[in-house]
Amino acid sequence: MATEVCRPAAARTAAPRPAPRRRLPLGRWALDAVVLGSFAIVILVPAGALAHQVLAGGWRPFAEALAAAEVRHAFGLTLAITALASIINTLFGVAFALVLVRQRFWGRALTDGLVDMPFAVSPVVAGLMLVVLYGPEGWLGRGLEGAGIRVIYAMPGMVLATMFVTLPFIVREVVPVLLELGTDQIEVAYTLGASRWQTFWRVTLPLIRWGLAYGVTLTIARSLGEFGALLVVSGDLIDDTQTATLYIHDGIESFQPDRAYAASLVLAGLSFGLLVGMDRIRARLAVRDGVQE
Repeated sequence: MATEVCRPAAARTAAPRPAPRRRLPLGRWALDAVVLGSFAIVILVPAGALAHQVLAGGWRPFAEALAAAEVRHAFGLTLAITALASIINTLFGVAFALVLVRQRFWGRALTDGLVDMPFAVSPVVAGLMLVVLYGPEGWLGRGLEGAGIRVIYAMPGMVLATMFVTLPFIVREVVPVLLELGTDQIEVAYTLGASRWQTFWRVTLPLIRWGLAYGVTLTIARSLGEFGALLVVSGDLIDDTQTATLYIHDGIESFQPDRAYAASLVLAGLSFGLLVGMDRIRARLAVRDGVQE
């Protein structure tokens, strides 16, 4: 007993039991499995199957397929259309977002809803709309054809079709950012004597830069993969108005899929790389900004 009395109090105290491990409920495991499994079935497995099909014969057939003259022309045309449509939609989309957020006018709610029209309308229908308007017998097409300006079955019509299907991306990425920012900083800039142009470049644009960058990325990715509207307005002429997606379609239809598979893999890789790269850059800069703060 004396020995027990002499022992330090810390020794007499029982060692604390380790905290019980937290177990995830079965429902959460099942939900995770369903979500990840669906993602794999819908995206990863098809992408892996395409890559395996293309590279099964090695890199040399893949490189030779991409070196064909019609493939290079199709990709060049796709990149040119993507660049033009993205630049124009960026300028127009930012202006549209600023008007929607900071201006009050009759029909504003209707205009805001119609921005999403390209999401609801099939690209094929969008192409038909442009043919009705700008075609050789269209409302505006007759006058333009008479003036020597060809829209449908030419580059201008293809750019217009791509702009139509990609219009909402920049608007829908920039509008929420503008609503969250409010107008306090803008009013302060005006109070300090800044003009509207100076305020846009030095205040508004830096604040919306990541929403705008993500919208531009989505626009580029969507433009690279556009097919339906271009099929209607382009005429699909080899070495003339045939884009990469139209080339892929023709390759499958003519039972010559090797080059089509190779072009598909390149397009998918470009779009995937754009989105992943944008997310990585935004995450790193967010960490940097947090450290600086």
